[in-house]
Amino acid sequence: MGKSDNKVSLSPLLGKIAAPGDTILELPKEGDQVVRIGGGLRQTGDNVVATRAGGVTKSPQGLYFVEGSQKRYIPQVDDAIIAVVTKRHGEVFEVDIGGPFRASLSGVAFEGATKRNRPNLKVGALVYGRVISADRDMEPEIECMDAHGKSSGFGPLTGGYMFSCTTGLARVLLSNPPCPILSALGTALSYEIAVGINGRVWSKAEDAQTTILVSNSILNSEFISGKQSEAMVKTLLTRMGKMPV
Repeated sequence: MGKSDNKVSLSPLLGKIAAPGDTILELPKEGDQVVRIGGGLRQTGDNVVATRAGGVTKSPQGLYFVEGSQKRYIPQVDDAIIAVVTKRHGEVFEVDIGGPFRASLSGVAFEGATKRNRPNLKVGALVYGRVISADRDMEPEIECMDAHGKSSGFGPLTGGYMFSCTTGLARVLLSNPPCPILSALGTALSYEIAVGINGRVWSKAEDAQTTILVSNSILNSEFISGKQSEAMVKTLLTRMGKMPV
């Protein structure tokens, strides 16, 4: 992290493709402004360099990261992820988040949960959570609440279907305004969806046929344009007799 009295200059590679080893930013040598770096970046001396190939992106919150289409997930604090319960150790659940290490989830890390009143999660259960600790020397920790202790959509995911995608597609699905594929699906179908930045998507609809349509449409949208996505959804809906009149 670097600090400066002036605004940090934008990266010359912002919006472009970087390769591992490319210098993304030169950190200011003095001052009080913090530079936030996320996945695909690391600090080397006074520079921030890329550790993987992908597009250099800056979030509205000022976080720099390299966005690539890959299935390997490296946890970052505040990431929204989908986890699978693998074990239970007393009051703590061990969960798989698709990263290098398993993560931990406290039994009371849910809105309104207490030692006497907490979710009874079984092995294999799915939860939508938020990463709250991601030190490279310690196992990650997640919770099913936002920073204010509210559920805000986080918690156990019951029923439905989970499938995997690249982390690049996951970021597109989480974009605001909604990406074309989700907008197209939402015009004709009623369904629930939870997207984890760890490359996992959970969907649930009124029947299995619709759930499969949603999941296949999302997976097939990664390498086509927005207009092509809309046309694909229209074709699939027509074939299934679900196109609104």
